[in-house]
Amino acid sequence: MSKQFVKDLKRGGFVQSQFVVLDVKVLPYSAPSRAGEYFLRILLGDVSGTIKSIIWDRSMVSEPIKVDDVLYVSGEVKEYQGLQLVINGYEKMDKDNIKREYFQVVSDRDPGEMWSSLQKIMDKKVNDKKLKELLHVFYNDKEMVDRFVLSSAAKTIHHNYLGGLLEHTLEVVELCDKLAQYYPEELDTSLLMIGALFHDIGKIEEYNMNSITFQQTDRGKLLGHITIGHGMLKEKIDEVASFPERLKMNLEHMILSHHGEKEWGSPEIPQTFEAFTLFHADLISARLKQFQQVLKTSDESPGWTEWDRFLQRRIYHQDDIYADLNPEGY
Repeated sequence: MSKQFVKDLKRGGFVQSQFVVLDVKVLPYSAPSRAGEYFLRILLGDVSGTIKSIIWDRSMVSEPIKVDDVLYVSGEVKEYQGLQLVINGYEKMDKDNIKREYFQVVSDRDPGEMWSSLQKIMDKKVNDKKLKELLHVFYNDKEMVDRFVLSSAAKTIHHNYLGGLLEHTLEVVELCDKLAQYYPEELDTSLLMIGALFHDIGKIEEYNMNSITFQQTDRGKLLGHITIGHGMLKEKIDEVASFPERLKMNLEHMILSHHGEKEWGSPEIPQTFEAFTLFHADLISARLKQFQQVLKTSDESPGWTEWDRFLQRRIYHQDDIYADLNPEGY
């Protein structure tokens, strides 16, 4: 089955292809002559982008269209405040028969190489005996590791692609390792590294691995990854005999405070050197990836990006910061 990608759709073009549903709304007609009637506004997408879509005739909708459905649609691309696909027919597709690479972005980095790099750092930097035991308890849980390697770190904001959780965690671990070199007297490197490894572990249960668009599980919606991760950490600690209570408390505090502020979702604010360091390493990784992703999805020509509601700003992109200088660089 051939695939037409969003990025290739043009005004006036006819479409027969598959797309994933990212949003759907049932809206009333504004015309008085159609009072009481409704149409569907749907946001469709694939790995190349998104397109606004319309179903004017609700009689063709035999069952509700939901977010994460994959539809094979036919229609025509028109112009209305940007490109808009007017759908004149569709059918739902069995997700077992689709190519997920059409819809799910994958990390640019090789997961095997990232996992190997993470293990090397952890094995080198974690010297505390009990924390080493905890590390190997994690390594030996093949199901948890497999999910950790494949998971997304988020639905929309940062590292929101397959392998994103591993990529983000590796970045945070590397940042923590670098920061520990500046504060060797104040930071317990073994504790910091383990906290960095486990800080987002709850995301493997927050997001549905079978979802095309990384929808949250019921548990994820009700508890969130911090609470879930805290519980998962305690379960792993319980597998280590005679694990010190104070060490456990410090690790738990790092998980519970890694969002930094209560208004950002942290049950607690960081109150130890390790927790404060982890919070900033996590924030740097997330924010820089957000910047990168906004630049990647914007027009490649130099200038200002569109307003980003998460970063609360537009980003100025300039290909050559020395473009205004003379050839001698003065």
